[in-house]
Amino acid sequence: MIEIGTRHISTTIVDHTNVASAVGSGGLDVFATPSMVALMEHAAMNAVAPYLAEGDTTVGGHIATSHIAPSPMGATIEAEAVVTAVEGRKIEFTVEARCGDTIIGRGCHVRFVVNAAKFMAKLL
Repeated sequence: MIEIGTRHISTTIVDHTNVASAVGSGGLDVFATPSMVALMEHAAMNAVAPYLAEGDTTVGGHIATSHIAPSPMGATIEAEAVVTAVEGRKIEFTVEARCGDTIIGRGCHVRFVVNAAKFMAKLL
């Protein structure tokens, strides 16, 4: 059972693969917003993964974030996801990204529990 308050922190280092100039979201060598969002989703996915039935996974359904501070090459970024609500297969999270003591992004995220095989069978 997934409980309110369940949390996970995912970490990455800013490098040439996750900066804005590399992912196409800008021209600067700073941590990209899409990379921050992916790290937030990774934290949320991993927060609940141990509680899922065999064959189940989660998929992202919605994310709303603000990227409020830049982070340079070499910086360590942590994203934390905390479960705030569980309604059937719908799981809601708060998400926050930090570079050291500085909050660089925050928002909310929704994931849905799905059976992986059934989900993949629906692909066009």
